[in-house]
Amino acid sequence: MRDEVLRRVRAAVATLVLAGLLVAPWVVDDYTAAILARTLALGLVGVSVALLTGVAGMPTLGQTAPYAAGAYASAVLGSQVSDVGVVQVAVAALAGATLAAVTLPLVVPARGVIVLMITLAIGELVVTVLGRWRSVTGGTDGLAGIAGVRPFWGLPVLATDQARYLYTLVVVATLVGAVLLLLRTRAGVLLRAGRDDEMRLRASGHRVPLYLSGAHVAAGAIAGAAGSLLVVAQQYISPADFGFDTSALLLLGVVIGGTASVGGALVGAALVIAVRDWLFGVLPGHAPLVLGALFVATVYLLPTGVTRARRPRPVPAPRPPDVAPTRDRDATPELRV
Repeated sequence: MRDEVLRRVRAAVATLVLAGLLVAPWVVDDYTAAILARTLALGLVGVSVALLTGVAGMPTLGQTAPYAAGAYASAVLGSQVSDVGVVQVAVAALAGATLAAVTLPLVVPARGVIVLMITLAIGELVVTVLGRWRSVTGGTDGLAGIAGVRPFWGLPVLATDQARYLYTLVVVATLVGAVLLLLRTRAGVLLRAGRDDEMRLRASGHRVPLYLSGAHVAAGAIAGAAGSLLVVAQQYISPADFGFDTSALLLLGVVIGGTASVGGALVGAALVIAVRDWLFGVLPGHAPLVLGALFVATVYLLPTGVTRARRPRPVPAPRPPDVAPTRDRDATPELRV
């Protein structure tokens, strides 16, 4: 009964949030609409983090690497080849998936904290390369004046913040829906099984490294697509958008929202970004300290996240009644003196 009530409450909250996102461009100003679009893009990266950390059991701090690859691929493509949004999203997803595939030999064999350190190193290495490859990325100055996009061929260019926000919302909703459908298939079941008991899954004859490789490449594609949306939202990118601060904020948002919850990743990313921006204005210079304290408090107080209900304790099976021992008919009768 309690689980049913919680499920209905979560469904009602999700419906209200979705309705609020749909009406937001008509009730907020341009600046707020641009912030919401960037938040949705970061939330989509959070979905890729949740896919790896919570579903596949591979904690990561390096999803900013495919995020950056997708963003720069989309920016270069938009400036020189095509301004069609669907093409840019596809190319950005391909760039993110390619970078994830290249790093497979480093990430997939590792487990636990080692994965965190390897992915963190990959993310920092990508940021360093972006800062020094001035001919393509513009170096630390970044790329400015990126041309606007049109969603499909024949449609007008997205010229307002409200239009860019709605485009970002549609793409994010489509990709999140695809991830949710994927997790309901046999692939999602196998990923969770490997997370819970990898040795048993291996003993059953399943190729766990293959499943983890697929999850890693898929998460890279999702993060790459989010990079394309970041370009649409702010029309400017630089290596500073993909540093360690962004990685830490994404992991914090996923932990707050629930590591195995796709919707929780979006909610957690939005909460973290909102708190960060508010704290930067209220406590200048101390926002990272407060966010760190928030992370520690979340881990101890809400280990399953704010969107995950605590699982009920299993009810022990009733103990069978004690049965008095009976004498075996074939046993040797007791001799009496």
